Amino acid sequence: MSATLIPVAARIAAALNIANGTREHEAAMRLMKVAEEAGEATAAYIGMTGQNPRKGISHTTADVADELCDVIIAAAVALHSFTATPAADLTAKLDAVARRLTTNAPQRDL
Repeated sequence: MSATLIPVAARIAAALNIANGTREHEAAMRLMKVAEEAGEATAAYIGMTGQNPRKGISHTTADVADELCDVIIAAAVALHSFTATPAADLTAKLDAVARRLTTNAPQRDL
C-alpha cells in the first residue's frame, strides 16, 4: 500500500505547498483535514446503519470504505508536513504494529 500511497501523497502535498505554502497554519489545516474526513466516514456509517431517523439508510458499505480511503489519503498527505521521511516513518509504524500483533497474540491450547 505505502509503495503507491506515499508517492501520490507526496505529489498532493507538493501541489498544496505550491498553492498554499508551507507555514505552520498549512500543516494545521492538513491535520484538520484528517479529522474532517474521519467525520465524513462516521457520517457515512451512520447513514449506512440508518441511525438518523430523518434520513434513514442513506449510505452503503462502499460509501464507508470510500470515506475511509479519504481518511488514509488525508493522513498520508498531512504526514508530509510533520516529517521529512514519511515512507520510513509509515513503514516503521506498520512494522511496530505487526510486531505487537505477533507478541500479544493470544496463545491457543492445541
